[in-house]
Amino acid sequence: MERNFHLDLSDLQTYVGNVFGTNYWVTDIVRLHGGAQKVIYKLNCSNGFSCVLYVWDLTMNFFQEEIESNGADHRSYGSDLFAMNNRFLKEQGIRTPALYDMNQDQTKYPFDYALVEYMEGQKAEVYFHESDTRVQDALFHQIGDMLAGMHGNVRQTFGKVNNREEAREDCHLLQKKDAENQLLYASQYIEPIKAHYSQLLDMLHVLASRIVPRNRYGFIHGELGPDHILVNQHLEPYLIDIEGAEFYDIELEHSFLELRFGEYYRYLKHDTLDPNRMAFYRFYYHISLTAGGLKLLHRGFPDQQFARDLAAYHSRCALRYLLK
Repeated sequence: MERNFHLDLSDLQTYVGNVFGTNYWVTDIVRLHGGAQKVIYKLNCSNGFSCVLYVWDLTMNFFQEEIESNGADHRSYGSDLFAMNNRFLKEQGIRTPALYDMNQDQTKYPFDYALVEYMEGQKAEVYFHESDTRVQDALFHQIGDMLAGMHGNVRQTFGKVNNREEAREDCHLLQKKDAENQLLYASQYIEPIKAHYSQLLDMLHVLASRIVPRNRYGFIHGELGPDHILVNQHLEPYLIDIEGAEFYDIELEHSFLELRFGEYYRYLKHDTLDPNRMAFYRFYYHISLTAGGLKLLHRGFPDQQFARDLAAYHSRCALRYLLK
């Protein structure tokens, strides 16, 4: 059993029993590592049933500082966003693990938690190495179709599902402000970034200046790498870590997909993307992921080598823009 568990075991058993029934007895708790924003445990029961417990404990979020300083409209963390986006995705026919129950009362514990469907399967990135090309084709075509349907759900305002207020500025300007902050952070720790800070900032402004305003936004996941897609035994893809999903420029999503899926992005791309937005968001991600890797490194992320490599790789990518 997990020793440093968020809930008292008696409270957990009562909770599981209230949701599923008294014949669901928790016999094993396993911490699932890898996430940077919430804590996840797999719960195994004596009758063979398994589910996961999500815990939104801000003190264990590696981006707590950013969450506390950002406005509520621009956050990508919280049980309320998970529940809202889970419901919306289900309504749109987009697969995501079922939400069994959400506890937000915080009467005993200073955090929200939920019981969520456990998916038996593997992350989509495993199928990059699938030897059967027919299996690869079937899966990545499915993912492409799923994303096309999700991105095709459009409206004239950007933001969260429950936001209907007309925007005061273009959404790419929010990313521009964020990139300015991330670039400043990175310049304090990476000497080549510090030395070329002004040129990198100028490049950001040049790329942003080429974007023409629009009022058509698709529904995006917000951080859709192949590690945020679970594939079950029927080769069906499911989206996970959905708190950041919202209506936005779909080019923000596609620039990240292009980055994370590599050669397999060919299954996901389409011809209606704005090239100026794609160019801006590609550069944005190189800056953002440089700073993001540094923050994980500085804040004790378990996989320190991953954090170090992430910052180093994207800093090099950002600096290459100055040679073009």
